[in-house]
Amino acid sequence: METLLQLKNVSKTIRGKKIIDGLSFDVRAGEVFGFLGPNGAGKTTTIRMIVGHMGISSGDIIVCGVNVKENFEKAARHIGAIVENPELYKFLTGYQNLQQYARMSKGVTKRKIDEVIELVGLKSRIHDKVKTYSLGMRQRLGLAQSLLHDPKLLILDEPTNGLDPAGIREIRDYLRRLTKEKGLAVIVSSHLLSEMEIMCDRIAIIQNGTLRDIQHVHEPAADEKKRYFLQADDRDALLRHASAFGERSIEQVKDGIELSLLKEEVPDLIKHLTDNGIRLYEAKAVTKSLEDRFLEITEEQEGTKLA
Repeated sequence: METLLQLKNVSKTIRGKKIIDGLSFDVRAGEVFGFLGPNGAGKTTTIRMIVGHMGISSGDIIVCGVNVKENFEKAARHIGAIVENPELYKFLTGYQNLQQYARMSKGVTKRKIDEVIELVGLKSRIHDKVKTYSLGMRQRLGLAQSLLHDPKLLILDEPTNGLDPAGIREIRDYLRRLTKEKGLAVIVSSHLLSEMEIMCDRIAIIQNGTLRDIQHVHEPAADEKKRYFLQADDRDALLRHASAFGERSIEQVKDGIELSLLKEEVPDLIKHLTDNGIRLYEAKAVTKSLEDRFLEITEEQEGTKLA
């Protein structure tokens, strides 16, 4: 997949304090990329640097092959964004808001305006004044604004903030549809773990301005290891023979062991164990929720700091 955004060792220092420290990651076309971290972790600061609201102290941000520091105007043509809440004229209709916003970009036609209205599901209310809109409808109108100039990269900071469950689901479905139909890359910043788990393909976890980890939310890539739980009649023998199979980050747990394996290694390990007389009772993939993984990573960092 085409890489649409690259952060290369990006840092931000404010009044002598390093707020962002050496962030590096890529975002690809067709994916929803989550940006997750506790309040104050540096998510919004990073987004502000990407969209040009804040300068970069060091490092590089590349949008569709264009360096933001060297040619921001060209890079910005590829970006659509809502940072915090969308700015709207509440005394105008939804359609009039889009017309005003369209004047800021060259080549936005009436047909394009109608297309984004249809895409975000506002057709029946687009000629009503924005002051009559629910919070969810305003979020959708803001999304329509950010899509008018056909960006390749869409950045949304807390897009579901203040929405009810139905509104959250609507926004989630629109983002999925955008990546599938338009091939956009979407970056979503949020602290709602359950929503990020449903919405995103990959998630970057940031804490204290540093990147702690990037994780696939769903099925890992073929070349990535996964944790497996094994239980046998003799745990000591199981541990010994599993260790002989190779270094797999083996850990003793209640009733068995856990270890890291590639999917293709699982049948080979099982054969190795049974050939050595190990009677396996259970072998299964260990599934951890995003919440479990997030807390593991961030608490480990805090524990290291306290130590």
